Amino acid sequence: MAAAALAAAMLPAAAGMAAGRQPAPPADPGAEEDFRLSRPAQHVWRWAFVDRATHARSLPTAGAPVVARVRRRTPERTPEALALLDRRSVGGVLWVRVRLPVLPNGTTGWVRRDRLGGYDLVRTHLIVDRARLTARLERRGRTVFRARIGIGERRWPTPQGSFIVRNRLSGFENPLYGALAFGTSARSATLTDWPGGGFIGIHGTNRPELLPGRVSHGCVRMSDRKILALDRRMPIGTPVSIR
Repeated sequence: MAAAALAAAMLPAAAGMAAGRQPAPPADPGAEEDFRLSRPAQHVWRWAFVDRATHARSLPTAGAPVVARVRRRTPERTPEALALLDRRSVGGVLWVRVRLPVLPNGTTGWVRRDRLGGYDLVRTHLIVDRARLTARLERRGRTVFRARIGIGERRWPTPQGSFIVRNRLSGFENPLYGALAFGTSARSATLTDWPGGGFIGIHGTNRPELLPGRVSHGCVRMSDRKILALDRRMPIGTPVSIR
């Protein structure tokens, strides 16, 4: 099931576990060269919560076409977290290119820096391998967690791409979803009528005997033992690569 479809059956947990918060880099008036905020080759990814609802634009200027509306809250009513890719100062205004939680997956846009909270940094990276039905978590490039998983059935595929862990959810009434779930920015392209638009989650299950396999509507499932082990290692803001 998608994480957004669980909203009525869950109690949001604190969206903590973030790595040390860092102040925003100072603006550089007049500079128009991009500065990379996330550097995968160096195992560094930055993210931030949205402080003020805004619009993401195709270019870092106020007059550029709007790509998407950026909200402060997710469908589960937790703070919205965005992956930060680059920053650019244009005419003394600092802009940040972010990865957006919209369809088509992989869409990016520019938002003003003052619409975001402080930068956070993570060095963890979750990699989901749909062919091998496995997930692994890396920290600073070293694997620290592995699990066999379930993914979407062929008619409801788990989407490929680069995403972010945007919240942590628990308190499910339905045991199907297991001990807890992580919501991601990935969206289903086939089940968009779900609440919030069909966001993909990573969650436990009360049916571990079904794993590994193609068993879900797009979400990534793992045993409760594994999801609890992942919970001890993976902070909010962790990038997710689904391959």
